[in-house]
Amino acid sequence: MIEPSLDGVDNRAEVKAFLSSRRARITPEQAGLTSYSRNRRVPGLRRSEVADLAGVSVEYYAQLERGNLAGASDSVLDALARALHLDEAEHQHLTDLARAAGPAARTRHRAAAQQIRPSVARLLELMTDVPAFVGNGRADVLAANPLAQALYAPMFDDPARPANHARFAFLDPKARDFWRDWDRIATDTVAMLRTEAGRDPYDRALTDLVGELSTRSEEFRTRWAAHDVRLHRTGRKQFRHPVVGDLDLQFETMQLTADPGLTMTMLSAPAGSAGDDALRLLASWATTRPAGRARA
Repeated sequence: MIEPSLDGVDNRAEVKAFLSSRRARITPEQAGLTSYSRNRRVPGLRRSEVADLAGVSVEYYAQLERGNLAGASDSVLDALARALHLDEAEHQHLTDLARAAGPAARTRHRAAAQQIRPSVARLLELMTDVPAFVGNGRADVLAANPLAQALYAPMFDDPARPANHARFAFLDPKARDFWRDWDRIATDTVAMLRTEAGRDPYDRALTDLVGELSTRSEEFRTRWAAHDVRLHRTGRKQFRHPVVGDLDLQFETMQLTADPGLTMTMLSAPAGSAGDDALRLLASWATTRPAGRARA
């Protein structure tokens, strides 16, 4: 897991764990190696095999896997990504780790308060037929329209603000009933936090959140140790809502390009589907709930 320190997180330890875990999951057959020893004491590829596939010396790759990514060129990172069969999220994570390894990045900081611009708040207000909310990479919900607040009612029942998807998933017993696919949601949530940690490992609020969840949840610790990362752009969520019952919704997440670090997520169901009917019922129920955006 990422080890917090006085200055943030241990970038070298994260690099070492990430590269070694990616190397361990790839078999020689998957890497396309035609000649290799069958008598292997470790799973996955050897360092020398990764070095050959990436076109770098064994000594240099060993240096990288010991956590020293500072100064690694884009071409070297691209070659490692190909050798280790990294997907888009993993490739970006490797690039983020290399950037964070530079001396200019090694300053622990408290993230500036993220403000919801009036025009964004107005868009949320106008979205009356779909649940929509604005969040950040720490899984905080900074603003949500009434339908999103109604959909995520069990999470918003906690008066702490900002509401946080990760705290809800791992620390609130209601989450396992609320998410019909809790295991997937939990795994995806940790992977997204790991992705954010790669982007900004010296964000104090993120470090504190990871420390809190690691201390209080074995489920979180296990998933965090896997070093998986994931992009959160589109997909399906399966709810068991206390008022409208089971519903499956598709989500789309968009970057707010004028607000670095913020995204807007919208959920919907096909017209005429059971999920669409449930959303309409939920919208009616939402009118009985207190109005207002869920802000930090």
